[in-house]
Amino acid sequence: MEPIVIQNTLAEECLALLRDRSTRPAQFRSAGRRIGLVLAVEAGKLLDTLEVQVDTPLESTRCRTADAPVVLVPVLRAGLGLTDAFLELFPEAEVGHVGLERNEATAQADSYYCKLPQLAGKQVFLLDPMLATGGSLAQAVDLLKARGASLVVAACIIAAPEGIAHVRSRHPDLQLVLGAIDRELDSHHYIRPGLGDYGDRLMGTH
Repeated sequence: MEPIVIQNTLAEECLALLRDRSTRPAQFRSAGRRIGLVLAVEAGKLLDTLEVQVDTPLESTRCRTADAPVVLVPVLRAGLGLTDAFLELFPEAEVGHVGLERNEATAQADSYYCKLPQLAGKQVFLLDPMLATGGSLAQAVDLLKARGASLVVAACIIAAPEGIAHVRSRHPDLQLVLGAIDRELDSHHYIRPGLGDYGDRLMGTH
């Protein structure tokens, strides 16, 4: 599936704040949450729906509602920065967590935690702000599918072309919803121009 890249002035403004090295953690969290809301709206457009009958104060009418329960799965720890925004639009969602840490020597992801609800028959939104090499996201999708997920959408703020290509080669059925596609990965596997380490900037760590 071709990635969906959001086209929204609010998202562009948030991206400018996220990229700016002088943005403080409080501003960074706020901008991340706001762009997370835009990503959640775009991801929500992909939900299957069913028709239901609703009684208004004046008459009955037909409406549409989501056809499957929603599960949010942030990739720890950076994905936590998107969770509240998605919960605001999907307040009934269950939340699982996948812990993946990049090995700086190999640029591969090591799994250290996985706690998930029942996934079969549910719409899963996988939340990971940065799609760099694609290794961690592809591994997270492996875990979700192994637990019974068949409907998975990944929401990322920034992605590198190399990461997109890797994920699509491993999981061609995965729909990506992205805030931006950046130029490239550098020799250290960092996204350029990027915004640095999302988790560190979100948490105020180094």
